[in-house]
Amino acid sequence: MRTAQRRTTLLATTAAATAALVTGGLLTAVSAQAAAGCQVAYSVASQWPGGFTGNVTVTNLGDPVSGWTLRWSYGAGQQVSQAWGATATQSGSQVSAANVDYNGNLATNGSASFGFNASWNNSSNPAPTSFTLNNVACTGGTTTPTTAPPTTPGTPTTPPNPSDPPPSVPPQTGLVGWATQNGGTTGGGGAPATTVTNASALTSALNATGSAVIRVSGTISCSGMLRVRSNKTILGNSGATIVGCGLNVSGDRNVIIRNLTFRDWNDDAINVQESATNIWIDHNTFSNGYDGAVDIKRGSDFVTVSWNRVFNHDKTMLLGHSDDNGAQDTGHLRVTYHHNWFDGSKQRNPRVRFGNPVHVYNNYYRANTGYGVASTENAGVLVEGNYFENVPDTYHLGEADSGPGRLVARNNYFVNSPAGQTGGSVGSIPYSYQLDTASNVKSIVTGGAGAGRITV
Repeated sequence: MRTAQRRTTLLATTAAATAALVTGGLLTAVSAQAAAGCQVAYSVASQWPGGFTGNVTVTNLGDPVSGWTLRWSYGAGQQVSQAWGATATQSGSQVSAANVDYNGNLATNGSASFGFNASWNNSSNPAPTSFTLNNVACTGGTTTPTTAPPTTPGTPTTPPNPSDPPPSVPPQTGLVGWATQNGGTTGGGGAPATTVTNASALTSALNATGSAVIRVSGTISCSGMLRVRSNKTILGNSGATIVGCGLNVSGDRNVIIRNLTFRDWNDDAINVQESATNIWIDHNTFSNGYDGAVDIKRGSDFVTVSWNRVFNHDKTMLLGHSDDNGAQDTGHLRVTYHHNWFDGSKQRNPRVRFGNPVHVYNNYYRANTGYGVASTENAGVLVEGNYFENVPDTYHLGEADSGPGRLVARNNYFVNSPAGQTGGSVGSIPYSYQLDTASNVKSIVTGGAGAGRITV
């Protein structure tokens, strides 16, 4: 989004479910009210050697519930390592997932969704056979996969070889990074989907209160910035394109934007600002816009930007809009950029102020004529496992009038590109993640980044 400031030159995921379980039975509320039943949907969204991503939706079929804990057991040694949208712990084979602040109250027929990453033994990943909600068993029929474990297309059982051709669909790892923290990011959750085909309908759906899943179909032409409210999932159907305008998440939280093509925007394509939190921007394509493709600023936090492609564009991804905004930005602007394809995009890939730690890993940089990554104004940036090809300035400290930040680089791969400038220390990364071998990143990212590479 435009500001008065002078502009200066400066990874996933939804595959076919590999397990599904629906159970219905008794539910006991934390309060004195007893609910009559519940329904649980369990699925494995993606799977890779040594790990998988699970999704769970619980629906309350009885009286309203205030606070819940869902429990299940694994039969093949699976171990949950992190969760979003719930707080998960594990003792032996039993997993306990408790609500977080924003999804603890379940009205009758209300649902809450959460996800998690977990490890598995690479040979068997059976779905749980039973659940309890608030210590009362959910009983009923189950459906389970006919084969175990199914293999989703393009999910290799061995690490990719750099000499192999790009896969048609790369290994997907679900939601990873800063957007898994602070209670996680679930967007509209299990809300019914609404399909929009014109600017008026899109504007109304984005600005409505309450949780929503919004599907964009066809090409929508618009101008300016469209306001996105909290608890929204915005998904592009095949070929969905937004031309001339952008999306503005300002002060809201829990938003997912996936599988859209943006072009010719007249401000920013996606602008995240004013302490917006828990945003996931994934598998989109950006080209030929006026200003930023994805700009994040003004105290925003807990954001993951993954598996996007940017080409034919100058100012790519700005993190922190101004050198004099440290009071609002310090301690915030924590963002993960992974498996993005910076395809000849000139600069700001990203340009970082104040945020620490900012995690830039497993991205593919091709022929960026300005620079790759800039750490400025005491930011802390970890540049890890990236592939730089024909990039004369891969990463550096300071930019234009902005003072230097801190930057740690490790395990990067360079083709006709120099190692960049480093210095100082960076905060520790609090979440788990799978780092692809840097020499494989080009084939992985070009095989999977951008809109149209996943089915949502």
